[in-house]
Amino acid sequence: MAGFLRYFRIFVANFINLDMNFTELRTEINSCITLDFQEASSKLQQTIFSLRKADILKLIVEIGTIPEDIAHDSTEEKLYTKASDILFAKALQEMNLEVKVLTQRADCADIVAQSHYHNYSLVGDAKAFRLSRTAKNAKDFKVTSMAHWRGDCDYSVLACPYYQYPKSSSQIYKDALDNNISLFSWEYLYMLLKEGVVESPSQNLKELFNQSAVIANKTSVGNAKANFLLEQNKNIADIINMPHSKFISYFDSIKKMLIKRGYTEISYYENEINRVKQLNREDAINELLMSMKLDSKISTIKQFIEQIKK
Repeated sequence: MAGFLRYFRIFVANFINLDMNFTELRTEINSCITLDFQEASSKLQQTIFSLRKADILKLIVEIGTIPEDIAHDSTEEKLYTKASDILFAKALQEMNLEVKVLTQRADCADIVAQSHYHNYSLVGDAKAFRLSRTAKNAKDFKVTSMAHWRGDCDYSVLACPYYQYPKSSSQIYKDALDNNISLFSWEYLYMLLKEGVVESPSQNLKELFNQSAVIANKTSVGNAKANFLLEQNKNIADIINMPHSKFISYFDSIKKMLIKRGYTEISYYENEINRVKQLNREDAINELLMSMKLDSKISTIKQFIEQIKK
């Protein structure tokens, strides 16, 4: 019966738009765990591509944060990552680009998109991180890999949580400038969709994805590793004719959503601590707490919240 209802929902999705929030998306991901990866990916794509733009906006502000209760390297985590790729593709589709989600689990990009009206194409890759994740390095962002994955396409675009990019200098900024890799973000996508930015015969959006090349022309070798996102923010605001004050206000509203999400993740770990404390043997409890590093994870998320409050 449950299987029939799932497939009936997909059938109905071909004719009407579905409503979905982040909790419901996670339920949908969990329903796919027992499926073959390609079958699960197709099912998630059918569901996500059937959503209204209003629901896409709700999901975009959440998807960049992997819930702490998802086990590392689990099937659920892999499907969550695939759902983020699909959501990225859906956002590009809402901007009136033609998109294709690749289901192969290989050394290649996850999304290919091209303009209906202008002669350019791009590959895309989505990123999501846990708020408790520390010590991210250049390999976590796969910037140099994206240069290889671009192939014959014009642009290579990374959708990453804005506040998970390195705060100051980093090798990823140099790699992005050297290879013209677009360091895009879920926050940018949220603003673009919220503002109704779409490509048309008279509106070419390619400069949104070409910012690393633009900024590289103004950057000296000595500053190649410097964080250029503030300059990029100004450029993107200008491209879509948005006052910089309004651009900043969008980020302020998204910060509030992220802070709320941060406290939700802290609550999960606090509940885990309380659960573990109910165990019988004190030494086992202390050892388990130490191995799970729950206090450390809470501290990391609190630091994240304090950083974006500033």
